[in-house]
Amino acid sequence: MSGMRTLLTSGAAVAIVGLGFGMWSAMSPGDEQRQEMLKNLPESNPVRMEETRQRNALVLQVLKEAAETNDNVARSFPSKSK
Repeated sequence: MSGMRTLLTSGAAVAIVGLGFGMWSAMSPGDEQRQEMLKNLPESNPVRMEETRQRNALVLQVLKEAAETNDNVARSFPSKSK
């Protein structure tokens, strides 16, 4: 009886996982839809990409400066939690 219950439980678990995978693969976009989505991403616009690169460079510069100093940067700003 216990072996049959284990077998049925395992079969149900495999069936649920298989159903989930089947639904996921049926809903995933095709190759044409995927290419269309990639065209519409902000990274495909060269102007937007350059702005993002500049912003990332500034953030990395600030992080580098903060890492090189011994001051606690977080405590240098006035706290609003009083």
